[in-house]
Amino acid sequence: MTTYRLSPAGRRSTLVLLVAALLIWAFAIWSFASTLRISYSPLQFWPSLQQSLADGLGVGQVVPALLMLVLIIATPLLIWALCAEWSAAYTPTAQGLRYESLGVHVIYPWESIGGLRSTADADEPLDELLLDGDQGAQIANPLVRFLHRQAFGANRLPIYPGVAQRDELLAEIKRHSAVPAPIVAAAPSSA
Repeated sequence: MTTYRLSPAGRRSTLVLLVAALLIWAFAIWSFASTLRISYSPLQFWPSLQQSLADGLGVGQVVPALLMLVLIIATPLLIWALCAEWSAAYTPTAQGLRYESLGVHVIYPWESIGGLRSTADADEPLDELLLDGDQGAQIANPLVRFLHRQAFGANRLPIYPGVAQRDELLAEIKRHSAVPAPIVAAAPSSA
């Protein structure tokens, strides 16, 4: 059994995205505090927030603060998805495709793989396995199960562009699962 993981180039790309996401998150946290004029000090947080609200907030503060709040909440989900990509391992077995990453250990039975969707992008092709049924119940930890479903959805599993010997992995999946020809989605235009 061969286990397929990210190639060194795929790991570098994911690492660059991870660092960028961490920088965006740090900027959002800093910008949120400076926009609302609050302090993150445990003893000063509530008094500074109450003072800021008492002084009144204008549109010039509320809109950027809401945008930063969305980034503060959403960026950790992105960071988790990038870490999951970094540690992803695919292993074709007799029972099905075993996927492991960050506490996720799931076997997708060959008969549950209903299709393969490919994005026609020459730079970074992305393939997704379309699954019949939710195999997420195999994940014991409810938080990890939620994060896994949040990142991928209940009925999809990405085959990342940076996986080493990716074409060999896709050929194995097609051979074992009798997946029909891939559904090719047009790549988003950059115009």
